[in-house]
Amino acid sequence: MTDKRDYYEVLGVSRGSSEAEIKKAYRKQAVKFHPDKNPGDHEAEERFKELGEAYEVLMEADKRAAYDRYGHAAFQQGGGGGGGGFHDPFDLFREAFGSGGGSGGIFEHFFGGGNEEAGHQRGSDLRYDMQITLEEIAAGCEKEIEIRKLSACETCEGSGAQEGSRAVNCSTCGGRGQVVASRGFFQVAQTCPKCQGAGSIIEKPCRTCHGEGRTERTSRVKLKIPAGIDEGARLRSVGAGEAGLRSGRSGDLYVVIHLKDHAMFQRDGMDLHCEMPIPFSVAALGGEVRVPTLKGAVALKIPPGTQSARLFRIKGQGMPAMQSTSRGDILTRVQVEVPTHLNSEQRTALEHFAQLCGEENTPLHKSFTDRIRDLFT
Repeated sequence: MTDKRDYYEVLGVSRGSSEAEIKKAYRKQAVKFHPDKNPGDHEAEERFKELGEAYEVLMEADKRAAYDRYGHAAFQQGGGGGGGGFHDPFDLFREAFGSGGGSGGIFEHFFGGGNEEAGHQRGSDLRYDMQITLEEIAAGCEKEIEIRKLSACETCEGSGAQEGSRAVNCSTCGGRGQVVASRGFFQVAQTCPKCQGAGSIIEKPCRTCHGEGRTERTSRVKLKIPAGIDEGARLRSVGAGEAGLRSGRSGDLYVVIHLKDHAMFQRDGMDLHCEMPIPFSVAALGGEVRVPTLKGAVALKIPPGTQSARLFRIKGQGMPAMQSTSRGDILTRVQVEVPTHLNSEQRTALEHFAQLCGEENTPLHKSFTDRIRDLFT
């Protein structure tokens, strides 16, 4: 690689990260880009080597100190770090996971090796993003969704074989589902390319699914949405994901909840916020207004002299807590509405009202004008 990336950037860690944090980051990415999991993918192989190089440098105190001071030049001939090559990335991988040099072990754990469920690979998990209304979240509801997914083949009932056909051991791997490949001095187990890890080959594959035991079709899934569920929460429907290969166990379906915009309210945890205009006369004289809730309007008393942006709390009319009888509140911020079109009679009345009020009835305005006067005197 001609232009080396910063080693901290490669592993996705900060310069102050501990050895434990570096190892955790390396393990996560090394599994993702391991060549056994990405056969024939040259880019993944290069990323795996790059990860190994970064891990080796940052996990050794002397090398890390040299790299922090000189960068990549520390490991070039004549650099401040003393130069020297790097270890085999597969050796580093085994070291990071504490695995021996033989086949199996960590590879079986991460890459699906072994014969625990030979030929019956688990199906993939699926995600579905669901938009629901505030009212539905407040009350709880049931939903039915349609998803396009791989389901068990109806022709062969998921077996992948024609009627009367049978599965025989794979001649390449001998029924193990894995073959052993040599990498230098080490041997690494990888998925059999002929049976794809199944360990067996079907003599006469199903004509509908071509031996997979599953076909793509639309399925319906019913879900119960609990009252008070949070935005971004995930609901898990076990077994509602994609069907497994050849009657393998189905994956799960994860439904992510998203709140639709509401015409009146904004949600903040268990509380609901809204803004409500009130007439100038009600703000000045006091009175009663009707405030919307999710269950209908309720009365709210406005005291005389209420200023714009004042917040009123209506207890117990907000969102419910999940698996609890408690509820949040509605926080209503009032906005005093000033008349925009006055007839001559209204204008005369307001002018007379202004003369009667005087400055003692507008303390905020008087304070502001006094500060302006002091600023320029």
